[in-house]
Amino acid sequence: MKQEILKQLQPQLFERFSRILEANRLGHAYLFSGNFASFDMAKFLTQAVFCQESDSVLPCGHCRNCRLVEQEEFPDMTIVAPQGNVIKTDTVRDLVKDFSQSGFEGNRQVFIIRDAEKMHPNAANSLLKAIEEPQSDIHIFLITNQEEAVLPTIKSRTQLVSFPKNIAYMTQVLEEKGLLKNQARLLAQLATGLEEAEQLAQQKSILDSLQVSKKFVETLLVQPQKAYLMVGNLVQLASEKADQGRLFELLGLYLSEKLTEKRGQAALVGLLDARKMWMSNVSFQNALEFWVLTLSKKK
Repeated sequence: MKQEILKQLQPQLFERFSRILEANRLGHAYLFSGNFASFDMAKFLTQAVFCQESDSVLPCGHCRNCRLVEQEEFPDMTIVAPQGNVIKTDTVRDLVKDFSQSGFEGNRQVFIIRDAEKMHPNAANSLLKAIEEPQSDIHIFLITNQEEAVLPTIKSRTQLVSFPKNIAYMTQVLEEKGLLKNQARLLAQLATGLEEAEQLAQQKSILDSLQVSKKFVETLLVQPQKAYLMVGNLVQLASEKADQGRLFELLGLYLSEKLTEKRGQAALVGLLDARKMWMSNVSFQNALEFWVLTLSKKK
């Protein structure tokens, strides 16, 4: 990702880390909370560590090292991600062994652990001593979108940096790509990042979901019995589990805008209950139908 885009996505954090680099005070262990450009920031800081040609503290972005970091092929940058749904203990232990060694091209190394909350507890514990007492010139970036699932001992030994979504900027980009303002805003809220938002905007099924969900919510708040007959339309839009989860989020976003209307608050509470049912393996259709029927019985 180019610096200018990163600066627009996270202007305050970009400025903060620019000052840190200028003061030569980049820490050795960070926990980046939130997926919105956090991995890109980790790579940007890695470029700053290894850049060969920049006249300032910011990386040039085009030298050999910068290009290899962007391509995730630089030998002194190690990226770890879950295999399946877990980062295994042996993987982290092997990583820790590398902490005490010099890099291939210099004395410094950077380690990036994505989805850090998925580390096995033993794996996370094996990191603790290395984070507390680094034996070489290393920088560790732990990235998570579920900060609450990261071990407290890890959080207490790293510098926590939050990466909030820049909804306004994402909305602007999506509008420039041809989406209506309301569509752009909702997709910006749904997506974890700009790249995902742009991908969703190109999917006709997602745009259909926006339209059908909006009509469903409007009907639900006025005529729940009629909305019951529309549940099938929602089900047809979401055959996969991931699509169903996204549709729950979308319905929630629409309802959060209707809290001042009659049934608005009750509908949102009922939706949360329906989602819990769905997460407990009740079928998507049955959970929605139960939700609508329960709401229709309330005066």
